[in-house]
Order: sequence, then structure tokens, then C-alpha cells
Amino acid sequence: MPSPSSSATSPSSAAGNGSRRGRPGYDQQTVLNIAVDVFNRHGYEATSMGILAENLGITKSAIYHHVPSKGDLLRLALDNALGGLEGVLDDPRASTGPADARLEFVLRGTINVLTERLPFVTLLLRLRGNTDIERDALERRRQFDRRVAALVDAARSEGSLRSDIDPRTTTRLLFGTINSIVEWYKPGGSLSGEKLADDIISMMFDGLHGKP
Repeated sequence: MPSPSSSATSPSSAAGNGSRRGRPGYDQQTVLNIAVDVFNRHGYEATSMGILAENLGITKSAIYHHVPSKGDLLRLALDNALGGLEGVLDDPRASTGPADARLEFVLRGTINVLTERLPFVTLLLRLRGNTDIERDALERRRQFDRRVAALVDAARSEGSLRSDIDPRTTTRLLFGTINSIVEWYKPGGSLSGEKLADDIISMMFDGLHGKP
């Protein structure tokens, strides 16, 4: 059975069979990876095709060999992030068994997606909703959040999560902790994504008090 992170493909394979060859030395995924980095540094709206071309080292017209528009780059990037997150919820382990075990699986899988697709999820979390593409992505993200919130409520009803904290507060704190990863986590450092997931899950479910 696949691990939680296996439901998410790596950024290098996100374009899949939809990749198109363009100028020698570039493919659609390479252009996408660089574009996401530029979007995160400058902001999507402030990034022109000229800025993208400068960072890619190619002409603006050459970019159109790979994608029809800047919006298509954004759509591909957001599909990469959202597809990974939605894949966690689509895994059978997210829908069978005790609610607290399902919640733990989904939270761990979400952390794995964030660490493995960090630039793409960073872009998703910084959306402002100013375009149809952004608004559609934000609605998909809200649907994901609602499904996780339902798991929190189910675990609370089963008695496996404490009932003295409002479930909405619990959900916001869970998401706040996980979403903050994009602001400080550095892939390739001493803290692996797997260890980070272990630490966050332990803190969320066991708290910070030391064991007696």
C-alpha cells in the first residue's frame, strides 16, 4: 500500500503526458518550476512575461512554445499543489477506520505534500483570488479544508479528541501549524520531511508536556 506521500507525484513529473517540448534545453516542467519560483519571489500579478523570460534566459516568444499564457503556468502550478493534497484524501486510509487514525493519516500526508512540493504549495497559500484561476483554486482548497474539518469533528464525536476545545478552533490551529511550514522549512536540510511530519503529529496529538 502506498505511503501518504506516494499519492503526490513529484514536481518533476507533475506535467505528466501533458508536457510539451519547446526550445532545446527546456521542457514545460522546467519552465513551470522556474515560473513558480519567480511567482513566489515577485508575486503572480507583478510577474510579467518579460520577467519570466529574463529568469529563463529565453525570449518571451519562446515561452509560448511551452504554454499559451502566464495564466496557464499558474493553473499548472496550482493543479500540482492541489492534486497532491486531494490525492491524500482520496487514499482509502483517509476514509476507513477510526476517525482519529484517518485524521492522523491525512495530516501526515498533507505535511508530506507541503515538504515535497513546497514552492507549489507556497504559491497556493499566497493566492489573493484576483483571477478566475485563483478563485477556482481557492474553492478547491476550501473543499479540502472542509473535509479535514469533518474528520476533526468525527474524531471529537468518537471521543478520541478532547471535547473542551471548539472543533473550529482545533481545525484552525491544525491548519495554521501545517501551513506555516512553507514560511520556514528548508528542503535538503538536517530536518527531513519525514521527521518533521513525525514531530508535528506528536505535538498535535500528544502535546508538548514530557512523558512522566
